[in-house]
Amino acid sequence: MFTPHLFYASSDGYSLGLQSRFTVWGYSLNSMGIRKSSNGNRPEISQVTPVAAITGGEIQIRGKSFALGERPRVKIGDIAAPIVIGSDSLLIVKVPEGASAGELVIQNGQNASQSYTCDIGIMIAENLHPVTNPAVDTFGNIFTTFSGSRGQKVPVAVFRLDLNFNMKPFVTDMMNATGLVFDREGLLYVSSRFDGIVYRVTPNGNMTVFVEGMGVATGLAFDNEDNLYVGDRSGTIFKISPEGQIFVFATLEASISSYHLAYGPDRYLYVTGPTTSSYDSVYRISHEGEVEVFFRGVGRPQGMDFDENGNLYVAASYAGRKGVVRIKPDRTADLFLSGPGIVGLQFMPSRALCIATTNALHRVDVGIRGLRYAR
Repeated sequence: MFTPHLFYASSDGYSLGLQSRFTVWGYSLNSMGIRKSSNGNRPEISQVTPVAAITGGEIQIRGKSFALGERPRVKIGDIAAPIVIGSDSLLIVKVPEGASAGELVIQNGQNASQSYTCDIGIMIAENLHPVTNPAVDTFGNIFTTFSGSRGQKVPVAVFRLDLNFNMKPFVTDMMNATGLVFDREGLLYVSSRFDGIVYRVTPNGNMTVFVEGMGVATGLAFDNEDNLYVGDRSGTIFKISPEGQIFVFATLEASISSYHLAYGPDRYLYVTGPTTSSYDSVYRISHEGEVEVFFRGVGRPQGMDFDENGNLYVAASYAGRKGVVRIKPDRTADLFLSGPGIVGLQFMPSRALCIATTNALHRVDVGIRGLRYAR
């Protein structure tokens, strides 16, 4: 029985509504009436984008013969994926809770497509509050924060996840832990946006003040000469030399939340800082402190990291889709990973990507080596 009120999509797969011609599962409609689709029987997947996702992310599937007589079904592994919108040649599905790296299959009744491998992240920690990148040491241990609201005192400021993802308290006596970064000696640096101090923490958790007076201290990054950069979200990037000298390195438009920093293979410091605009920029700053726009057109850009080929990965939205945006050295961009609420990311020694959302960490096996492991 034909029931067009159950689901319909336009021929381009995006606009819902009655038009002169559109596809309903298994049928092609036009002003002359209804006729049966002439597609083949077996769904064929030609493209899946983006290449990776976490729970709640949306995946676009392109191909043909998705709809033959009834609403198609999509599974990622053994778990059904809800269909957000679709047509005979396009489906947009949401990654369901519990899905992990596995095979994506479309069924259009009795027939099933060949499987398509997806890189789906698994949650490795929850009940957290990261506000930027996690930090990963050379062994693969992961460090992240429970930052809390401004002025909130929390029992544990920084947690450590071992190689089996067992989570334990690492730093306790700190307010509003924000940015995290390791130096080449394996010491962890943590900024506090509450008191403007950057703390240095040894592997056994002993904490000392490294530098203070950093304003609303947020993002952190080291360059190849061991200079530390600190982002004061009110508009200043500080540079601290290995000898402890403090310089004003650059000034930028103030951010409503945080500056996020990453040092690139081209010896530029890359900076994001969400503003009230939905069309923000990724900036880069030369060794001499000159600021330029590297890429414009991302929404709420936050944490970043580089791979070994110099591609920059940014937690942001792009073309209306949320996740991780990959920006190549030639300044072309695509959505690399889909997912909601992503605030930061960091490549791991295992060629996986650690993704931080507003309350959890995920691991995605993307098979890409981070820049720091290629040096």
